[in-house]
Amino acid sequence: MLDRFAAWAFPGAAHVQNVHPILVNFPIGLLYAATLLYFLAAILRSDSLKWAGLWSLVLGVLGAAASVATGLEASNGVMIAPSVRSALLDYHRDLMIAALALSALLALWALIARPMPVRVRWGFLIAMLVLCGVIAKGADYGARMVFDYNAGGNACGQPIEFSK
Repeated sequence: MLDRFAAWAFPGAAHVQNVHPILVNFPIGLLYAATLLYFLAAILRSDSLKWAGLWSLVLGVLGAAASVATGLEASNGVMIAPSVRSALLDYHRDLMIAALALSALLALWALIARPMPVRVRWGFLIAMLVLCGVIAKGADYGARMVFDYNAGGNACGQPIEFSK
């Protein structure tokens, strides 16, 4: 019964091969929001923005963990050519695992110095920007797999060979 409701309520989800593409947008948005909130907190000296940054960061890490877990589970079954796997999927996986590790370290640092590190504050903020860069590059590899090679659905025949 739940399957029929899901198919009725979310017909687009019926076309994805796994749940990974549904989850990935949440941690990306939360971790980018955490970066913005922390920068605004530093500039405006706002405690409420610091706390909002901390909550966004922690929730982003939890979402990133779920996204990495579902991505690793999906990676063996996703229908892509071996050339696409080596040219895109391997880099996407490695960058997103690195983003999870970096975000977890930053969250731990922020939790210890609750709600935001005071000493070396600008180092923390620069690390948050580096995190955003790693996420952007990893997401770009993921987007290329989905939109250039149909890794997220069944809209066209598989596998599509890699081309530059």
